[in-house]
Amino acid sequence: MKSEKNRRIDLKYNGKIKTLQVPSDRLLAVISPNQVTITDDPRAEILRALRAPVQAPPLAEAVRGARRVVIAADDMTRLTPVEVILPIIFDELNRGGVKDEQVTVLVALGTHRAMTRQELLEHFGPEVMRRVQVINNPWQDPAQMVDLGVTENGTPVSISRLALESDFLLGVGSIVPHHIPGYSGGAKIIQPGLTGPATTGATHFLSTRTRRYYLGMVENPVRTEMEQIADRVGLKAIFNVVLNSDGWLVRAFYGHPVAAHRAGAKVAEAVNGVLLPGLADVVLANAYPCEIEFWQSHKALYPADIAVKPGGVIVVHAACPEGVAVMHPEMLSFTGLPSSEIAARIEDGRIPDVTSGALALAWAKVRENASVYLVSEGITPDEARALGYTPFSDLESAVDAALASQGKDARLTVLTHAPDTLPIAPATR
Repeated sequence: MKSEKNRRIDLKYNGKIKTLQVPSDRLLAVISPNQVTITDDPRAEILRALRAPVQAPPLAEAVRGARRVVIAADDMTRLTPVEVILPIIFDELNRGGVKDEQVTVLVALGTHRAMTRQELLEHFGPEVMRRVQVINNPWQDPAQMVDLGVTENGTPVSISRLALESDFLLGVGSIVPHHIPGYSGGAKIIQPGLTGPATTGATHFLSTRTRRYYLGMVENPVRTEMEQIADRVGLKAIFNVVLNSDGWLVRAFYGHPVAAHRAGAKVAEAVNGVLLPGLADVVLANAYPCEIEFWQSHKALYPADIAVKPGGVIVVHAACPEGVAVMHPEMLSFTGLPSSEIAARIEDGRIPDVTSGALALAWAKVRENASVYLVSEGITPDEARALGYTPFSDLESAVDAALASQGKDARLTVLTHAPDTLPIAPATR
């Protein structure tokens, strides 16, 4: 890509910085989460939230008399600083009369793979691992899950027995825009965090049946369903954080699972919501920080879909060192199909893994609005084509080809942290 006046753009990619030179006259915008003030004392902010809750008693007061506390916490696919948060929570539990040996941290995997012992140590830190038992949620073992029937909407509910039998169930996570429930955080730590695959499949399919996605819409049918499931399971409280694009703490929220989440979502919108100057012919969606596999990196698609013109091109830049989907390898047999065919196969049972089917359906709907080019060291060209995408070996070639396909006046928008960005299109201002 040659020009006398280039704009240099640095992108985080798999622990490195990738640099792209873009002709200034072809660049519409470079979009990142907003620069906001971070707390200068994270520990003090965490403690403040725990002792000044949203529509709930302080944690130390709420757990008095509890014999068994279970904390559902984010796994390594999230930036939630659990290594810092959890020891402070343990200290507050101790103040309320709950000893460390009465506490279990249950890793809210959803349908992700289990974390290894080394990954647990690196993610949660030595103090957490020393003080309490940390367990991967056993979502693949029916013997350790409990069937709670179905919701009013017909969603089958299975939940970790350990969580269900606790006296106090607390959820710990972070809040960012999310394509399925509008924002992450809140009840999402229970569903899909601690529920079985059938439950997760039903809510994921609900999101794609009712709308292309709910990114940035905090009140929606999927969020309602998740909150009803969390209430049935017995989620007592949540501790959620809002982070900036570098993972630094902006603000913490503790309290009622719905009220505390809504308070946090308002702050998350101020951090992540960015007005677009217009729709672009090409959108480069950098998948940082959701890079481990495409099962995470696909979150780059939905912000890009908002920012791109219909018929344009989305260039996804995603490392994906673990490939497409470690726990759902079969999905490559149907990800490239039209959305209508994927939906039909879910409905008639030909796609039994509804969770993977629902995500493939979401991917197809985006692909039918704009072509998708993929630059990834971890996904082979054949796998990219199975996803319905055009593979490229390097970022510059992909962007050049995308702009060329859209004509000499085509303009580019770059989303530097696409999964954590909520583009606000001009028509919605």
